[in-house]
Amino acid sequence: MAEKTIMLVCSAGMSTSLLVTKMQKAAEAKGIDVDIFATAASDADNELAAKKIDVMLLGPQVRFMLSQFQKKLADKNIPVEVIDMRSYGMMDGDAVLAQAEKLMA
Repeated sequence: MAEKTIMLVCSAGMSTSLLVTKMQKAAEAKGIDVDIFATAASDADNELAAKKIDVMLLGPQVRFMLSQFQKKLADKNIPVEVIDMRSYGMMDGDAVLAQAEKLMA
């Protein structure tokens, strides 16, 4: 089982799946044991109930949901942030992984 779990949330869970692959490659290269997965915003609550999440990152297209997730996760001690738009647009797995690591530190 992975040491940490990172959940990416976007409108349909599709655009972030490519980013998940790139983040996993970046994590492997750094020797980091992490479970990274993407889900649709509509299914985020189910995933939160089913898994132990260490950090949640929102795709820029669902950034309007940030305060809603911050309220939901406040008592769970799960940091949540919007993925840097440039890193997201470039599908920069290293940068987004670094953003997640910073939040978990």
